[in-house]
Amino acid sequence: MPKVDGARLVAFDVIRAVAEKDAYANLELSRLLREHRLDGRDAALATELVGGTLRLQGSYDDVLDRLAKGKLDPPVRDALRLGAHQLLSMRVPTHAAVATTVDLVKDRIGHRPAGLVNAVLRRVSERSLDDWLTNRSLAARTSHPQWILDALAEALARPEELDALLAADNERPGVVLVARPGLCDPAELGGAPHPVSPYAVQLEGGDPGAIPAVREGRAGVQDAGSQLVALLLARAEVDGRDERWLDVCAGPGGKAALLAAIAAERGARVLANERQPHRATLVAQGARAARAGLAGVIAGDGTRPAWAESSFDRVLVDAPCSGLGALRRRPESRWRRTEADVTELVPLQVSLLDSAVGALRPGGVVAYATCSPVVAETAGVVQEVLARRPDAELVPATSYLEGIADAESAHLPGAVQLWPHRHGTDAMFVALLRRT
Repeated sequence: MPKVDGARLVAFDVIRAVAEKDAYANLELSRLLREHRLDGRDAALATELVGGTLRLQGSYDDVLDRLAKGKLDPPVRDALRLGAHQLLSMRVPTHAAVATTVDLVKDRIGHRPAGLVNAVLRRVSERSLDDWLTNRSLAARTSHPQWILDALAEALARPEELDALLAADNERPGVVLVARPGLCDPAELGGAPHPVSPYAVQLEGGDPGAIPAVREGRAGVQDAGSQLVALLLARAEVDGRDERWLDVCAGPGGKAALLAAIAAERGARVLANERQPHRATLVAQGARAARAGLAGVIAGDGTRPAWAESSFDRVLVDAPCSGLGALRRRPESRWRRTEADVTELVPLQVSLLDSAVGALRPGGVVAYATCSPVVAETAGVVQEVLARRPDAELVPATSYLEGIADAESAHLPGAVQLWPHRHGTDAMFVALLRRT
C-alpha cells in the first residue's frame, strides 16, 4: 500500500467528517492536526486543502460532473475535489497531484475507484479553472448556491459590488487577534493593526497558540468585525447607572471575553448566558483572564430568561443565524445551510431580541448582532421588534463608528453592516436599540 502524506490524509478525513457527521471544518481540522502531530508546512498544506476545497467545491463539482460518467460515490467525489483543488488552484505539479490523490483513494477507499480517479484528474489538468468555467453560471463560477447569491445580492443592494463580495468569500481569511483591554497591549502580538477595531491585530502567518498572551487568555483569535460588535455596545450612551451588562447568547465566548475586559476597566460586570451547557463551559474558559469583569456564566434559554425584567444597563444579543457573513471563514456553511434554515431562525431571533429589550432598564441599550447580512435576519428582525415594542427605539450605531467608512446598512438606516470586500471583516450586522 503506498504511503500517503499526513497532510492529505488529514484533509480528506476532515472533509469526510464535514459531509458525514456535520462536523465543523475548523474544529475537526484542529483536532486531527494535533492527533497526527502535524505542524509547520504540513499543517499549512492541510489547512489550505480543507479550506480551499470547501470554498470552491461548487466550481469543482461543475467540472467533475462533466468529466465523470455516472454518479460518483461521496468519498470518491471528495477525493476528486481535493485533487482538483491541487490542480486548478494550487501550484502542485500534475503528476504529484494525481499520484497523491490516487494513493489517497487506495488507502482510504480501496483500489477499485483508483483508475477512475486517475483518468478524471488527468482530464481536469488539461485546462485552467477559468477555462473550465467559461460560459458557466454565476453560481458555478463563484462556488455559491443560487439562493445564497440571491440573498447576498439583496443584502448588498449594490449590483456592481457583487462580484467583489463573492470573490472575497472565496479568499482564505487572515488570522486576526484581539488584545483584550487592560490585559494585553496590541504591541505584544506582533502583526499589523486592523482599522475596524483598536484591539485588532492581523497576523501574516504562524500559530496564534504559540503567542504567550493567547495561551494565557489575555488575547484571542477574533475577527475584527466581531470585536466591533462588542465595541459598539460599549460605546453607546446609556442614561444613568452603567454597572450590569448581559450577553444573552454568549457561546463560544469571544465577545463575552472582550466585553468582560472592557467592563472591568469601567467598574461594570457582565453576566454571560449560553443555552448549551458545553458552550457555557467554553465561555467560562475563554473569559478566565477577564474574570474581574465577569459576574458569572449560566446555562439558560434567552427567550425564557432566568433574570428579572429591567435588570440590565447593556445587553448583547449575538443571535444564532445562518452564518452567511462568514463564508470565507466557515466555507462548509454555504453547502450546509438552506433557505428553510433562515425561515426557521427568524422567529427565534425576534424572540431573543424582544426578550433582551425586556431585560433592559429604561435608558439602557441592547446591541442586536448577526454574522449574516441576510435582510430577513437583520433589518427584518429589528423592524419587527420595534413594531411590537413601543418602549424601544433605534439608536444610530453608525454614530459610534470611528474611522470606518461605508458601513451603514442599506436596509436599516443607522444600523451597521460590515462586508469582507469593503472592510476586511466578516459581514457582521449590528443595530442598537434603547428602551424608553
